[in-house]
Amino acid sequence: MTRACRLATILIAGCVTAVPAAARQTPTTPPAETAPAPNDYGRDESWLCRPGRQDACAIDLTTMVVAPDGTATRETWAANPNAPIDCFYVYPTVSRDPLTFSDMTIGDEERNVVRQQFARFGSQCRPFAPMYRQVTLQGLRARLAGSGLELNRGSGYDDVRAAWNDYLARDNNGRGVVLIGHSQGAMVLTRLMSEEIDGQPVQGRLISAILLGTTVPVPKGKDMGGAFQRIPLCRAADQIGCVITFASFRSTVPPPPNTRFGRVQAEGMEAGCTNPAALAGGSGALHAYLTNRGSLIAQAAPQSPRWTADGAPVETPFVSVPGLLSARCASNEHANYLEVTVQADPADASADDIPGDLGGPGRVQADWGLHLVDVNIAMGNLVDIVGRQAKAYLAKARR
Repeated sequence: MTRACRLATILIAGCVTAVPAAARQTPTTPPAETAPAPNDYGRDESWLCRPGRQDACAIDLTTMVVAPDGTATRETWAANPNAPIDCFYVYPTVSRDPLTFSDMTIGDEERNVVRQQFARFGSQCRPFAPMYRQVTLQGLRARLAGSGLELNRGSGYDDVRAAWNDYLARDNNGRGVVLIGHSQGAMVLTRLMSEEIDGQPVQGRLISAILLGTTVPVPKGKDMGGAFQRIPLCRAADQIGCVITFASFRSTVPPPPNTRFGRVQAEGMEAGCTNPAALAGGSGALHAYLTNRGSLIAQAAPQSPRWTADGAPVETPFVSVPGLLSARCASNEHANYLEVTVQADPADASADDIPGDLGGPGRVQADWGLHLVDVNIAMGNLVDIVGRQAKAYLAKARR
């Protein structure tokens, strides 16, 4: 197999992280596996992130903000050690372990995805991120071959549920909490919320759930009643007890007939979409945080982006380009989705595009949209929303 073919195999398998029910074929019966022993989440090594540690969340998130005129400003970042709320994160499919399910050894791929998708929330909340025996990239290859493997069943889901219960018993102490997940992680959290939170006493502690890169069904024209019976979609930045969800696609490459996201086959149902740049509706500016060299959650970019007209390298770990991206919730005959528009201006001195497509320039796999950067493109908006929701939650608790 050539290097190009190997790379294509990794890209395709590595990003098949959340296939909605509508896109699944009738599963075959997977081979029987011996149930693994439960994990002990009382052990620090079972967690990627916990408050007050030097771990995957204790990293440099300094950002270079590049204005349209090319002016670059350094933006620092710091975690809040006294954050009044908590965040509980479940990461997407990134494990390169060689079996169907990952082990519990923290690797570079888990550290990388925390760096890109979760650590920045530490400015608003105490971070909790368990390791879990997720379906690996190898397991996803088997799923594509018809194994019938489900991404929110088995040891991975059992582990997250155990970690959640450990967190509630050992750390929560009645604090408000935000759930954050992407792709496989969002699928696992959707099931956890449905079975363990929706309509249960602990729902009162749910500030919000950010479930990205997946499909959360709701009745057409409504905000509640599909995946969750008592937890609505968020329609305001200070609304609490609600869900933010979307799958992103470029405005120039909308969901095709074989889209992986944004489609629900059940009669009377549709995929929920909440625009973090304008939760009440309409269009708004996305506040993205992208890595300086364009690396993604499961792969390197085909080439480093040009963030300025002269191609000068960005030395900070992250870069932000204000005004480059806008978004709105949109629909076509195939899906409901977050439509992302790149406001390119070849005449200015900043970037005219972003990385994030599966397949690369000239061979984009449209059915995946901007799945690889679902979280990055709205990170600033999401962190700001969590801050506003925290204030609303705490104000309500004081009444």
